[in-house]
Amino acid sequence: MKAKKIITIVVTVIASALVVLSGIMKLAAGEEIVSSMGKVGIAAYLVPLALMEISFTALFLYPKTMKIGFILLSCYFAGALATELSHGMPFNALLPISLIWIAAFLRDSSIFLPDPSAKKIFGN
Repeated sequence: MKAKKIITIVVTVIASALVVLSGIMKLAAGEEIVSSMGKVGIAAYLVPLALMEISFTALFLYPKTMKIGFILLSCYFAGALATELSHGMPFNALLPISLIWIAAFLRDSSIFLPDPSAKKIFGN
């Protein structure tokens, strides 16, 4: 049980750190970031994208808002993957979204699996 808790914390910290650092890099508006975002036409939106990444991660880290943070981060990185696919870019969003999903599963598996103690809506 202790090993699972440590793994959960480590994966959550790594996933969150990746997203927050990505947001910080966008806020810093480095030359490399601006040029890569300019290729897909979103260089003008670096600050809102950075604020979204950081705020969604904060929601994900706080236990009471973890599920909404998970949904928002999943949607954000799904959009990032779609953008990367449509412009022939490397799949940079694949690692963060994978780690977010793993961390979410380790923190609360009911996000993905039905809760056996919950009453069924239909049937018995």
